Amino acid sequence: MNAPARLMTWEALEPARPVMVDTMRRFLTQIGSTLRPGSVGGADLALRSFATFLAEHYLEVTTVSAVKRLHVEDYKPWLARRPGQKSEQLKPNTIAHRLGHLRTFFIRIEEWGWPEAPDRVPLLLGDLPRQQRCLPKALDDAAAARLLRAAQADRKMSVRVVCEVLLRTGLRVSEFCGLPADAVVQIGAGHWLHVPLGKLRDDRYIPLHPHLVELIADYRQRHVAADHRLLLPKENGAPQNRHSVTRALNRAARRAGLPAVHPHQMRHTLATQAINRGMSLEAIAALLGHHSLDMTLRYAKIANRTVADEYFAVTDKVEALYGHPEPLPADLLGAAMSKLRRDTFRLLGNGYCSRPPQLECSYEATCERCSFFHTSIEFLPMLQRQHDDATAKQQTGREQTFARLLADLHRGAS
Repeated sequence: MNAPARLMTWEALEPARPVMVDTMRRFLTQIGSTLRPGSVGGADLALRSFATFLAEHYLEVTTVSAVKRLHVEDYKPWLARRPGQKSEQLKPNTIAHRLGHLRTFFIRIEEWGWPEAPDRVPLLLGDLPRQQRCLPKALDDAAAARLLRAAQADRKMSVRVVCEVLLRTGLRVSEFCGLPADAVVQIGAGHWLHVPLGKLRDDRYIPLHPHLVELIADYRQRHVAADHRLLLPKENGAPQNRHSVTRALNRAARRAGLPAVHPHQMRHTLATQAINRGMSLEAIAALLGHHSLDMTLRYAKIANRTVADEYFAVTDKVEALYGHPEPLPADLLGAAMSKLRRDTFRLLGNGYCSRPPQLECSYEATCERCSFFHTSIEFLPMLQRQHDDATAKQQTGREQTFARLLADLHRGAS
């Protein structure tokens, strides 16, 4: 059985099996009163797929009540061989969704007491393939910083707006494109982004960084008419869509020397950065608009910095199980610790960081890179010591950060 390249439409299916088509379309009308359009569209696709299979291989099956277990067993390998949009075959998750919608159809019409229902549900829960639960594909800190710098340097302000808003808010691309003109609201002393009803049929508020508030206001003043219904349309006034947003991101990605990116990666990137810096799962779920912590828990699996910190915190204790090092005299131990501190401890404003040099630190100079960080000429000696310390230890990231801060101070002083 060779799968056809395209599924048949309801109009093409109806002449040969009008009763089956009527049952399936009535089902879609019923679920359309309670489910969002995307879910109804998925069910429509699943039912047309099964009806197309029957039209191709079981001409005698013209009603839903005539569907037997045999038909489902033959349908499964046919579906598995179908081509996907970007691959030779449908992915397991897509197959699971198609079969899941079909199984729900049989269960619901039986529960509703429709006479068209088969004697028994022919599709079992075990027929659904195990779905692939891939970890979210986020940009690492260095790649995210390169992308943001490239966007900020782009001559098109819309590229910068797309990158910064998505990276700093974690919006879904549909939410970004549909933000109304009055989405930025002030509550108390801070500004918030009101995200209206979206994918999960609820709205939420996202705290806005002051820098982002200024960027949005500047963009609207330059490129958006005062009476435009959208907050962030294109520079020509046309609404944004997922394709224009993706093009803007990849324009910045090419300048940054990165491979192709997609809008949802910005959402994954923010969540990964947040959880690796101690933000609670509950707060991340509220930020991203998740209904269940099960959705947010995926990010806990990639909190590699948290895992690494805890692992190396117990490494010495674990190593003690495998050997019995000779105790050092007090004076030798003190000298060894002093040398260790000089060689490896990182100078901080009020102390030292004892992280081993071979363990990369994703928090390196985090405070100084934060947009809330401000300094003045009185801290010049300490900043110079920080710079010299980073240079001596070949900590390139720290060295560049403090070189930038020193240059800013010198320019301000002049």
